[in-house]
Amino acid sequence: MQALHFEPQPVDNNRLANLCGPMDENLRQISAALDVTLFRRGEKFIVSGANAERAVDMLQKFYAAADKPVSIENVQLALVEQRAGLAQDKEKPAILARKTASEELEPVESPVLKTRRSDLRGRTPHQNHYLKHILEHDVTFGIGPAGTGKTYLAVACAVDALERDAVKRIVLTRPAVEAGERLGFLPGDLAQKVDPYLRPLYDALYDLMGFDRVQKMFEKQAIEIAPLAYMRGRTLNHAFIILDEAQNTTPEQMKMLLTRIGFGSKAVITGDVTQIDLQRNQKSGLVDAMRVLDDVRGIAFTHFTSADVVRHPLVARIVDAYEAAGDGGNAPRS
Repeated sequence: MQALHFEPQPVDNNRLANLCGPMDENLRQISAALDVTLFRRGEKFIVSGANAERAVDMLQKFYAAADKPVSIENVQLALVEQRAGLAQDKEKPAILARKTASEELEPVESPVLKTRRSDLRGRTPHQNHYLKHILEHDVTFGIGPAGTGKTYLAVACAVDALERDAVKRIVLTRPAVEAGERLGFLPGDLAQKVDPYLRPLYDALYDLMGFDRVQKMFEKQAIEIAPLAYMRGRTLNHAFIILDEAQNTTPEQMKMLLTRIGFGSKAVITGDVTQIDLQRNQKSGLVDAMRVLDDVRGIAFTHFTSADVVRHPLVARIVDAYEAAGDGGNAPRS
């Protein structure tokens, strides 16, 4: 087993404390995410495992920036970005062999979006391409596992468009399909029943705009959140439309939503084809759209992988484990 030694120079006890975090929590994060064994004796670190070089590189970078405490969130984001970069390098030979998706080989800078989060940017190559697709296309699909930022980044682009007066309103929708629980058992009227299904969209808005501003936008009807069933018969002009959890639409619902798009509007459709909650005899509208719309000009597809998961580093490994085990019984359905 490969073992490497790292001794930061010059030695600074305050930097060491900031690097390691409370109770060495930052070191545990690096050890778990990279699957290495990491020991510290004073200012000396001993790292062993297949990814020892990567772990030492992380320690060096964080020590250089440890003039102030290094948060767990920053450690986890750095681990996510490093994992995504390595995954991109592994994809290049296969992409070249297929001679397709050549744009994946070109680095794309993350665009600056006008939201309350000044640090908002794409953290992985696929996220940067996703943001570029949304800004340059009228219809964009974001497809991939949970935690890859599909919905959050789409909402960020919508907020940016609203702040720049590029659109007059944001319309957020998703199908009210139960994930193993029955909707009828929830208390309240229909609006109250579907509200829990739309909660992730509220959370993203509050984070990007602030609670008070979001409430004012709702009062002015500049932001609308509704179940997909409420979209039939409407024409949405000068709107930024986001369809979340699109894997739980039927082909008819997907077509209905896409044909609502009016003048000056954009649409972003997000979903994960490994988490379909429809009945076994029902086709997924997202899987069907991937087949039908693949060659339609003006429509962009971004496919995320576990390397793009921007949550706790273990989430990416959980996704990989389920994929290796046969996706947990939720294979994509056409």
